[in-house]
Amino acid sequence: MTTSFGAAINIAAVDDSNPKLQIQRFNGLKSTSNSILLSRRIHRSFSHSNSTSIVRAVSTPVKPAAVEPKRSKVEIFKEQSNFIRYPLNEEILNDAPNINEAATQLIKFHGSYMQYNRDERGSRSYSFMLRTKNPGGEVPNKLYLVMDDLADQFGIGTLRLTTRQTFQLHGVLKKDLKTVMSTIIHNMGSTLGACGDLNRNVLAPAAPFAKKDYVFAKQTADNIAALLTPQSGFYYDVWVDGEKFMTVEPPEVVKARNDNSHGTNFPDSPEPIYGTQFLPRKFKIAVTVPSDNSVDIFTNDIGVVVVSDEDGEPQGFNIYVGGGMGRTHRMETTFPRLAEPLGYVPKADILYAVKAIVVTQRENGRRDDRRYSRLKYLLSSWGIEKFRSVTEQYYGKKFEPCRELPQWEFKSYLGWHEQGDGSLFCGLHVDNGRVKGEMKKALREVIEKYNLNVRLTPNQNIILSNIRQSWKRSITTVLAQGGLLQPRFVDPLNLTAMACPAFPLCPLAITEAERGIPDILKRVRAMFDKVGLRFYESVVIRVTGCPNGCARPYMAELGLVGDGPNSYQIWLGGTPNQTVLARTFKDKVKVQDLEKVLEPLFFYWKRKRHSKESFGEFSNRLGFEKLGDLVEKWDGIPESSSRYNLKLFADKETYQAMDALARIQNKNAHQLAIDVIRNYVASQQNGKSMD
Repeated sequence: MTTSFGAAINIAAVDDSNPKLQIQRFNGLKSTSNSILLSRRIHRSFSHSNSTSIVRAVSTPVKPAAVEPKRSKVEIFKEQSNFIRYPLNEEILNDAPNINEAATQLIKFHGSYMQYNRDERGSRSYSFMLRTKNPGGEVPNKLYLVMDDLADQFGIGTLRLTTRQTFQLHGVLKKDLKTVMSTIIHNMGSTLGACGDLNRNVLAPAAPFAKKDYVFAKQTADNIAALLTPQSGFYYDVWVDGEKFMTVEPPEVVKARNDNSHGTNFPDSPEPIYGTQFLPRKFKIAVTVPSDNSVDIFTNDIGVVVVSDEDGEPQGFNIYVGGGMGRTHRMETTFPRLAEPLGYVPKADILYAVKAIVVTQRENGRRDDRRYSRLKYLLSSWGIEKFRSVTEQYYGKKFEPCRELPQWEFKSYLGWHEQGDGSLFCGLHVDNGRVKGEMKKALREVIEKYNLNVRLTPNQNIILSNIRQSWKRSITTVLAQGGLLQPRFVDPLNLTAMACPAFPLCPLAITEAERGIPDILKRVRAMFDKVGLRFYESVVIRVTGCPNGCARPYMAELGLVGDGPNSYQIWLGGTPNQTVLARTFKDKVKVQDLEKVLEPLFFYWKRKRHSKESFGEFSNRLGFEKLGDLVEKWDGIPESSSRYNLKLFADKETYQAMDALARIQNKNAHQLAIDVIRNYVASQQNGKSMD
């Protein structure tokens, strides 16, 4: 098959409203057999509706193009790799501890990154991180036990739960890669596509509810993952010597993948959707149900939301596009972005709609500069209307308007819950997703003894599912002995906090994240105590060691983004339900100076907030200029405030009881408690005067 590097669809609108976003475009690749068909369709669509647009569709030219489009080095590696095989297949066989530059890029498609220990000075100690692919975070019992073993035998003795519902296994030596990979493959697992320029792990709510919409969301995530899984066999050729693995795919997945009625596929290619070049960059998809934002739906390239009728029967999906977190410091043309509504599709069409979006990005996403290759930059350049129109050519239909949805909530599913089928599930908080030590032993004991399946959450936590009621007490005891406590015994700050691994193994880290966040959270708690905030009050805090945003700091109420050694850029304004993008508040704040910035912010949040106003909402209402003034003029907690800063509630239960009574009188718990104390003091004084 001949592939043209050129303008399959080159729609250059005359008016791009924001000059800062006028980024040079790479105009994709297109199977030549579909070019004429697509040209006619696009021309008909745009010739009458948009007189200011230039529309071209070019098939492979007879003569070489005068100007070869600029492509990044990674694009050349992909083109020359024989579908992601060469030179990786040779590099893993030599005696060197590392692999060459091309193989380093290609192994990402296989689910691995080469790393070295940055704490060590002198020669580099190379190792590899492996990342699994688990749609919806589902991990069968057998696979969990195997991953637990591999961590001890070939890794650093820990498992890392990621923000995309997968495992990361660190510290695997090159000589052990094939053994570890083949073991995962032979035990119901895969790392294929967990990294690289293709669809990554598909998120879905981790809660194993038997409700129709949750079951349908998980099924949809599985089908999308299957649809966008590479088909050329490179993964199995490299790691299990071409051994064939029989997988049963739903017929609707096979049908959608093979359908080429709207010019989406590369005919006769071993990769009908991806072709030789795959996608311009990583591609992230999440599926959820209305109100459940446990998946950070708006941070994904595609967000899919199940829409059900009044009887709870799924009918279709709202689709959102263009979210993404990564950015580059000091480059304002790179930015985090929230996904925006694209439209609604009936449930039978979801795979075709997702495929159309992926192909639109494949054909039009930039391939010359990887900093601008994500879908969000195509959306920002084109605008949603143009993006929708082009995607509809590949979809073959018009998108309907999105259906109205209820308010979003962040749901952690920690603690014990009914599944709805007679069994229980238990959500367990794992600080920064690092399973190690006694915790690791306790999880192993419980999962192995009771033959439990596992779900990994997008918040770096773990859920044990299909638990009988009679097992609850003994399981709770074993978990507690391993430090896995019920959520009421964990600091609320820790429950919603996240951090990326950063040092010592991540090559992109600028400063600490996972190793630094425990001390940061303790210091925030101390500041809370100092300004009078209660134990049950919390702020969503996320820390990353670089601006790539793996822990999604740009959605946090307080995001700390590494911008130098022991230094962070501070982001404020995200909300607890993960629907508002944070903004930069301060640059280059040294870790030892965090109190100088955060203490006044927490103090004024305590004093000036509206009823039930979160820290993020408060930050946005006051505005960053006002907050900056408060920080600049801060000279410590005023004496009058600290002198009368009475701690009225010693425990959560008392507060909740007082709060319930206060609501009846349109007061808050603190106001009612003060009134009660005043009345009591007054009655005592009156009694004494009468004596």
